[in-house]
Amino acid sequence: MRVVESLLRSEKDGGLSFGNYTLNEKAKLSDFEFDGDVYKVKTYNEITKLEKNGLFVYESVPGSSVFGLKVSESEVTFTVEGKDDVQITLELESETEYEVLIAGESTGTMKTNLGGKLVFSVETAGKDVDVKVVKR
Repeated sequence: MRVVESLLRSEKDGGLSFGNYTLNEKAKLSDFEFDGDVYKVKTYNEITKLEKNGLFVYESVPGSSVFGLKVSESEVTFTVEGKDDVQITLELESETEYEVLIAGESTGTMKTNLGGKLVFSVETAGKDVDVKVVKR
């Protein structure tokens, strides 16, 4: 079981790691500067949420720990762990198709809504799972 004790940290490879799904009470960290942007994380066993410059980036229900989050114009990659299966919501481009790969397996193509939200589930059950979302 891995968690981000500091709630939010930058990684040497340029990714972000955040979230601690083992907490029983809400914890948050604001004003975390990374690559010229300001991040905020709220996390505990029921939810984990990441914002960038005041805008939504990631949310999981129940809470999760995310490792090595990297976001580019064409893809989002990260590793997620949680106690149970998690439902993840990402903020991406509106009305755009994305292919979601979980543990290297394609779950198919999904289209974001007008708000750019993409929602999918990951079976974590206490283990690390690689997630890749690719713009089509």
